[in-house]
Amino acid sequence: MNKEDLINYVAKSVSLTKKESDQAINAAFEGISEALKRGEDASFVGFGSFVVHNRKARTGRNPRTGEALKIAASKTTKFRPSKNLKQL
Repeated sequence: MNKEDLINYVAKSVSLTKKESDQAINAAFEGISEALKRGEDASFVGFGSFVVHNRKARTGRNPRTGEALKIAASKTTKFRPSKNLKQL
């Protein structure tokens, strides 16, 4: 399923136009993104949680030369599915 399929599904399920469904889905995605940018988790009971994970700085290797290089600390997002979603 892609975004367009989700828009069509929501429009059909709750009797909205495609434009209204698109706006609602974009607002939901934007809300999740804003929460993650603030360092907050976004949890949805029965579905799962989007969690901000901090990666520590580490040393890596250039695969061509084998030279060691420093990889800076960074943040990434992880998804943890709920128990119900895991059972599918």
